Amino acid sequence: MASDVCNVLLVFPRFSAGSFWNYGATCELIGAKYPAPPLGLITVAAMLPENWNVRLIDRNTDPYEEKDLDWADMVFTGGMLPQQADALKVIRQCKARNVPVVVGGPDATSSPDVYREADFRVLGEAEGILERFLEAWAQGERSGTFSAEKFKADVTSTPIPRFDLLKFENYVQVNVQYSRGCPFTCEFCDIIELYGRVPRTKTNEQMLAELDRLYDLGYRGHVDFVDDNLIGNKKAVKGFLPELIKWQKDRNNPFEMSTEASLNLADDEALLKLMQQARFFSVFIGIESPDPEVLNATRKKQNTRRDIAKSVHKIYDAGIWVLAGFIVGFDQESDQVASEITALIEEAAIPVSMAGLLFALPNTQLTRRLAKEGRLHTGFDHFEEDDGFGDQCTSGLNFETVRDRAKILRDYRKIIDEIYSPEAYFGRVRKVADMLNMEGENGSLIGAGLMHDLKMFGKLVWAMTFKNTTYRGPFWRTLMHTAFHNFGAVKPVMMMIALYVHLGPFSRYVVGQIDKQIEEIERGDWKAPALVAAE
Repeated sequence: MASDVCNVLLVFPRFSAGSFWNYGATCELIGAKYPAPPLGLITVAAMLPENWNVRLIDRNTDPYEEKDLDWADMVFTGGMLPQQADALKVIRQCKARNVPVVVGGPDATSSPDVYREADFRVLGEAEGILERFLEAWAQGERSGTFSAEKFKADVTSTPIPRFDLLKFENYVQVNVQYSRGCPFTCEFCDIIELYGRVPRTKTNEQMLAELDRLYDLGYRGHVDFVDDNLIGNKKAVKGFLPELIKWQKDRNNPFEMSTEASLNLADDEALLKLMQQARFFSVFIGIESPDPEVLNATRKKQNTRRDIAKSVHKIYDAGIWVLAGFIVGFDQESDQVASEITALIEEAAIPVSMAGLLFALPNTQLTRRLAKEGRLHTGFDHFEEDDGFGDQCTSGLNFETVRDRAKILRDYRKIIDEIYSPEAYFGRVRKVADMLNMEGENGSLIGAGLMHDLKMFGKLVWAMTFKNTTYRGPFWRTLMHTAFHNFGAVKPVMMMIALYVHLGPFSRYVVGQIDKQIEEIERGDWKAPALVAAE
């Protein structure tokens, strides 16, 4: 579309610091500034007219001052719920300087009223609506709301993201996306509300072209497929992986992959083998609870159809290590939840277990049910800067709970305290080291990123031996155990240890915050927020 030249500043808001996911200490250890770049914004950048000038400021990595806005004819911003406070700050700065600001992304789509101060709200998937916004801008409109039809965006039309806008050295990994949507119906999840239950995939040629662009720009190392369930469309991904395997081999294996998938991945040995050959080394799986009653009630029935620990071990047998999510605070959970979750984490041997408190996200079946029952707190989806929003690890339970609130918090505290003690964490790492089958392509220590890996290894050894001596003993015991029992697993073990540089201290912070919440309740100082009127 023809258009006058326009200067567009993309501003990616800062994430709240209090999260298991930020792992800032680990980033610092390996010389990066943040885990991952803003894939959504650089994809939108690729949809803008070619003659427009585009700059990117990632507030998590880049210096930023209000005067940066003076260059811009227009600002694009937006992101997820943990970025809300900073996104609103950016919007208000733009308004103060009379710079038109456009907001989009998952949080604006789920809670558009929170972002009413923005000049433009572009809601839903950009492929389905951005063209209409650009036409309105060209016609002189300077405000408005543009909503895409749900689940209709054609991802085969998605352009190659503007990876050239990134400073690769700032990030631990670079992200790509193959599909959107998930076939399951988990009550607490907003993915099916944002992207639907019929996964839509890019073409094989399209996906490989994105990897080509990264390769041509000189990037080597960790590539994360940010799909919320990479195997949601098994037929499509099984058709893609052989081409990815060939692409990797033809270029001396420049990338190592990670992703997110459902637990039924373990049922498909052929799919696991393909992922192993493509050099996937880790996968995040939402387990949530070992209690079948909880899983059935929350519509995560797929996890009741298989032995969870044995399923995790099957994935280890493909040389892929598992990160997992667990949730505390479901209506149906028992007073044994802490011991049940801790026992499963130990039995399955999952070092990186992201346990959080149940949080009613703005756009889910759970939130609608809680509102109907008159149990949802007002302001549940609005987090100003002073609220101290710390992800669901410290800011969950934004509703009236069935079990006693203090009991839930004590159970959650017990889980975090136990699973992230050095002895427990490093013990699970050693178990994983014994189970990982590193005989496949993802077990090779040789590849285009070898020098990068050696540098990271040296930095980790220095940090764990001299810079921070707290974990020196467990570190060397675990490393030597791995070297003697399964040398090929040294690299994944080093990754798990590097994550503990963040997870260990941060777990202590979470325990401290939860202690404060429990004390506040026990003193009688905690007052429940008002409730959303029952529908």
